[in-house]
Amino acid sequence: MTTAEQLNVGLGQIQLARNDEILASILGSCIGVVIYDPQRKIAAFAHVVLPLSGGRPGSPGRFADTAIPAMLQELRNQGANPQQLRAKITGGACMFGNNQMNIGDRNAEEVRRQLKEKKVPLISEDVGGTKGRKVFFSPYTSQMEIVINGVNSTII
Repeated sequence: MTTAEQLNVGLGQIQLARNDEILASILGSCIGVVIYDPQRKIAAFAHVVLPLSGGRPGSPGRFADTAIPAMLQELRNQGANPQQLRAKITGGACMFGNNQMNIGDRNAEEVRRQLKEKKVPLISEDVGGTKGRKVFFSPYTSQMEIVINGVNSTII
């Protein structure tokens, strides 16, 4: 019996996976964005930290406005069919109790806007709340498992 390889996605990173590999991350106010091709069983996961780059240098995965185009390019380079791409998002918690500066809401809003602009259907999402999440995505099943501390896991 073989065990699926787990690929951890850190702050600002973009990671690709195929078939039975598992993409995993831990999110607070950050957004975990997965764009995947369910037929070719390939996925890209970005751990988005902030909504807009504003021209700042850094990893493309760090900002929503640079992560989505970079993910789409990587998926095309790996043979994904742009017509089959789908997205799921999670995270965006209000971790610090200050709703006026809620970076999680701003991150989620910008990710949704970027996906809509690039015409990638957002199939499902689990965002908001006040607790962090552990997230696992399988390109093979196209399922995202979300575990919130003290709550049962959810599959989207």
